[in-house]
Amino acid sequence: MSDERSIRVEFTKYDGSLHWHHTARLLGEDVHGVWAGCPAGASMRRGQEPPVVFPQAFVMLFPRDGWWTASFNAAPHKTEVYCDIATVPSWPAPDTVTMVDLDLDVIRKRNGRIYLDDEDEFDEHRVRYAYPPQVVSAARASAERLLKAVRVNAEPFATVSRDWLARVD
Repeated sequence: MSDERSIRVEFTKYDGSLHWHHTARLLGEDVHGVWAGCPAGASMRRGQEPPVVFPQAFVMLFPRDGWWTASFNAAPHKTEVYCDIATVPSWPAPDTVTMVDLDLDVIRKRNGRIYLDDEDEFDEHRVRYAYPPQVVSAARASAERLLKAVRVNAEPFATVSRDWLARVD
């Protein structure tokens, strides 16, 4: 994949309702998965809410078999890495990637702070949406693995995203 066509990125909630969604440019693929990017000024929407404009460029990584996605933001954005714990990304069409957002987020701020966010939302939604036990365990295990990987600066959380980010603007 390197034809840089537009793709649709669609996160849903476990009940199937539309969550964050936007258009991105497909950049290519490597050992970590499929990469897509958005230039500075791109927007995304949560459900039917008004669009949110991102002042800096960012790239997203969709792993082939991981229960997560990752966004890497260009400086000076305060968040350097933002990982959504989600079901394994699927491609129902060549121009659409979709996954179920499972609430937990692994975040690395540009100042180096790394943390797991939205544990309360995960606990609330696992009851509301009746997450099956295997989904709960996969989400928690994925969050744990990602926290460790981000903390030790393992790829793709070290430098590989910079080359992809350079292709966006």
